Amino acid sequence: MEIEYDIELSERKKMILKAIVEAHIKLGEPVGSKYLTQEMGISYSSATIRNEMAELEEMGFLEQPHTSAGRIPSELGYRFYVDSLVQQYDMTTKEANELNNMLSVKMSEIDKILENARKAASAMTNYTALTLRSSPTNVTVKKYEVVFLESRNILLVMVTVNDSVKTRNIKLPFDVSREDTERLSFVLNEELSGIATEDINISLIVRMEERMASCPGIVNIVVKSIYETMNEISSEIRFEGVNRLLQYPEYKNLDKLQQMISTIEDKNDIIRAMSAIDQSDDETKIFIGSENMVKIMDNSTLIYKNLKLNGRTIGAIGIIGPCRMDYSRVLATIDKLSDEIGRLSETTHLLPGTEPKKRDK
Repeated sequence: MEIEYDIELSERKKMILKAIVEAHIKLGEPVGSKYLTQEMGISYSSATIRNEMAELEEMGFLEQPHTSAGRIPSELGYRFYVDSLVQQYDMTTKEANELNNMLSVKMSEIDKILENARKAASAMTNYTALTLRSSPTNVTVKKYEVVFLESRNILLVMVTVNDSVKTRNIKLPFDVSREDTERLSFVLNEELSGIATEDINISLIVRMEERMASCPGIVNIVVKSIYETMNEISSEIRFEGVNRLLQYPEYKNLDKLQQMISTIEDKNDIIRAMSAIDQSDDETKIFIGSENMVKIMDNSTLIYKNLKLNGRTIGAIGIIGPCRMDYSRVLATIDKLSDEIGRLSETTHLLPGTEPKKRDK
C-alpha cells in the first residue's frame, strides 16, 4: 500500500535514511553518525549527518529512543524505504536452486505445494511464514437478513446450507433507514439465496442495485462483505517457523509475545485480514506496524501475495516478522516462490479444483 508524501527528501537525506534502515535491520540497535561514516561508507562529516538525522526525525522518518542515542526508523521511515529506496535482492544461484529443489518434488495436491512453499519461505528468510489455502468448495448461503442498528451501522446475518450462521457488522459511509434494510433483506433472499459465491456476477449486482433504487450504494458494500465472510469460511491458514520470532528483540515482551502466539493459534483474525484482500490482485501487499488490520501485530510487518496455478488463485503466501525485517530478501523470496508455483502448471497435471472452467457455448 503506497502512500503519498507531503515532503520531498533530498538525495542526501534519502541516502542517510536508507543506510539507517539497513543498518538497523542488521544490528537491531539505534544507529549513530559514527557507524554511518565508518561502516556504511557515507562520506559526509559526522556533523552534517547528525543535522540530517535531526531533520529526518522532525519530518517523522526517524525516532530517537533515548537521549544521546542514535536513531531508528519510524513506521513512516520503513514505509518510505519500502516504497522508494529498497533495492532488488539478487538471489545467488545456490539460493535459487534451493528454492527450486524445495518445490520440485512430484506434487499431486495443492496442500503439498503450499506446504513446501511455506517451509521454503521460512527457511530462506528466517521469519515466520504462512500460507492461506482457498478451498475449491464453494460456500452457498440459503438465507440472508439485514438488521438495522443505527443510521450508518447494520448487521448482516447469513445462514449457509449446512446451517452455519455467520454475522458481519457493517459500517456505512452514508445514512440508511430501517425500511432500506428490510428491503435489502428481501432483495438478497430473492436474488442470492442458494447462489454460490463464485456465481454472483455483475448482472446480478446491477439488478439488485436497480431494485434498491432508494439506496443503490449499499449493494456493493454488502456483497463485498458476503465475499469476505465466505472466504473466511472456505479458507485454511497454516504457519511455519513461529519459533523464529523468539530470536528477535522486538518480541522479548512475554505478554505481547503470548498474545501474538494466541492470535496465530486462533487464526481467525489473520484469516479475516487476509481474506479482505482482493484475490484477483497479483501485487505483493506490505503492511507495516499499525497498518496491519490485526492490532497485536502493530510491531510487525506482514508481506503477502496471492498464489496462482493454471490461472486460478489457489491461496496466498505471507511472511510475518519485525518491522525491521530484511525487505529486499523477503520480497525476492515471495516473488520467486510465486513465479515458480505459477510455472508448475507447465510441467504438472492439473490439480483437483484448478481445472479451467469451460465456457458455455
